[in-house]
Amino acid sequence: MSEQEFKSGFIALVGRPNVGKSTLLNQMIGEKIAIMSPKAQTTRNKIQGIYTTTQGQIVFLDTPGIHKPQNSLGDYMVKTAMSAIRESDMVWFLVDAETPRGRGDDFIINRLKETKTPVYLIINKIDLVKPEALLTMIADYQSQMDFAEIFPISARNGDGVQSLLDFAMPKMEVGPQYYPADQITDHPERFIMAELIREKVLQLTRQEVPHSVAVVIDKIERKDEKHLHIQATIIVERPTQKNIVIGKQGAMIKEIGIRARRDIERLLGDKVFLETWVKVEERWRDKPQALQSYGYKEDSDI
Repeated sequence: MSEQEFKSGFIALVGRPNVGKSTLLNQMIGEKIAIMSPKAQTTRNKIQGIYTTTQGQIVFLDTPGIHKPQNSLGDYMVKTAMSAIRESDMVWFLVDAETPRGRGDDFIINRLKETKTPVYLIINKIDLVKPEALLTMIADYQSQMDFAEIFPISARNGDGVQSLLDFAMPKMEVGPQYYPADQITDHPERFIMAELIREKVLQLTRQEVPHSVAVVIDKIERKDEKHLHIQATIIVERPTQKNIVIGKQGAMIKEIGIRARRDIERLLGDKVFLETWVKVEERWRDKPQALQSYGYKEDSDI
């Protein structure tokens, strides 16, 4: 294939929180670059996943779930999602097959109607519903908006995912290869390490903690040939949350560290010594300076 025929483009994954956007991204890329949790609003940044074949390259923008913001962090997340739509050649609007269309979906649909970018409806979690329920859902969404195409998939099982990729690649314009063929994300390893630690906090802690957590990688250094020494700080908003994250006799923070270290070692292909601390910063989600320092930097165009 000549260089002129190589295709490339950007696809935004949008939808309400917890519809499976990160699961789909990880399934398509074949590596864990976006964190997953049953708790809503897991994704806070616009995570770029890169899918490359001999035919072309698709850069996926996994956006935060679009929701009604409750604080400055929420505002940042929604602006991030909307900017991804403007930057893309195609939008995949993900919905959960188990959940009837609600006000959150209608809010997103109304925003999508304003864009000139083609919008494709991706109905996820089809393995959890009966075929007749799926047909009813398709008809309902078709009555709300004229989608370019509709694809039922199961991101968790991989059903329909390759077909979706095979469909999308020829739709891209002839263009450059933005990233090397073996690169799967544009985020630095430091960012992914912090996200993997935050994922473990989300998975292991109770309801009040998850939305209040940020993670910063303070230091990465090689102290000997066998181990990479990583120091990280987990930031929460209240002393009670700090107590939960540390746990009785340090049991929780130890378990978070064990699970995170496994994933980080898999990511780096290296042995890791992970050291974690917990710090309280009251109302950090409403402080612009804190948001910046913890990695939530607004793009200049949003």
